[in-house]
Parts: sequence; structure tokens; C-alpha cells
Amino acid sequence: MTAEMVAPAWMHEQITAEQYDSWSEEQCAGVEIVDGMVVVSPSASKRQNRLARILANALEAAAGPDWNADTDFDVRLQDVPLTNRRPDVVVYRAETIDITPTRPEHVLLVAEVMSPGSETTDRIVKVDQYAKAGTAFYWRIEQAATGVPLVYTYVLDPASRAYREGDVFTGVVKVAAPFPVEIDLGQI
Repeated sequence: MTAEMVAPAWMHEQITAEQYDSWSEEQCAGVEIVDGMVVVSPSASKRQNRLARILANALEAAAGPDWNADTDFDVRLQDVPLTNRRPDVVVYRAETIDITPTRPEHVLLVAEVMSPGSETTDRIVKVDQYAKAGTAFYWRIEQAATGVPLVYTYVLDPASRAYREGDVFTGVVKVAAPFPVEIDLGQI
């Protein structure tokens, strides 16, 4: 069995930002690009989608007119080698809604809802990538067996370009920064 039988050739070659930008939205859905290589993400579960939607809606309501909160689009962390991540929730400047690609300087907060198989990437790799790109806040949501999500918050130290751990919340997230918000993730 050849590699081409398992995956198309473009998944075995480093791609550029220009190549990626020429792809359709359908081609981009469900993939991230890390160091120019395509990484296929498994489809989100209903629980993961629901958590992301609840979180995005609450952040959007709390953020005011200067910020938007959305799900399911790319954030271009670097052009060479190309690194695009597709966080579960992104809070970004409202005036940049039509700017593509979305860049780290447009983004205030990213949240990743962990799914089976993404633990190492969400806990280690993405934390480092978002910090180096300058994203001010990173939240990781773990879906506990009890049904009550755990939310781990991180705040960027701009001098070191590394995150320091913030608060951990169970079920209800209540923070003052980046803006005051209380989100009840309850039993999902």
C-alpha cells in the first residue's frame, strides 16, 4: 500500500501560505497547518461543539462592541513555515472581521475544547505556539467524566512570550480579564 493510497500527495509535502490561501473553505475545514504540513483534525463531537458555542456566545455578549467571538476559522500564527491553527473559540477585534487571514495581533483569546486524541497538542504544543505568536489569553477546556467541564486559563507574559497559569474553573467560569464575564458551562 502506497502513501498516496492512504492520503493524497499534498498531505505529504510542505505547503506555502499562498497555496493554502488558494484552497476553498471546504478544503480548509478540519485541517490545521503546522510547519507547512497538513494536520487533519478529527471531527468535533456534539459535546465539544456545544461547549464551544456556549463559550463563544457568552464571550461575545460580555466583550462589547469592540470584540467578536466566533468558532471554526483559521488563525495564521506564522507564514514561513506556514502555521494555521483552528481554535474552537476565538475572540478577535471586531474591526478585523473582513481581514483574512486572521493574525495573532487581531486575537485576544483562544480557547481549545479538548477531545480524545488532542490532549498533548492542546496542553503543550498549542500553548507554546499561541504564546510565541503573542495571543494574550489561552483557555483549555477539558471534558471531565462527571460532565462538568474544567477550564484552565493562561495569561501571556509579553516579556518572555510564555504563558503563566491562571485560575482553574469547574463548571462556572468567572473572570475579570480580558473582560468581566461569568459563564455557566454546567452539565454538558
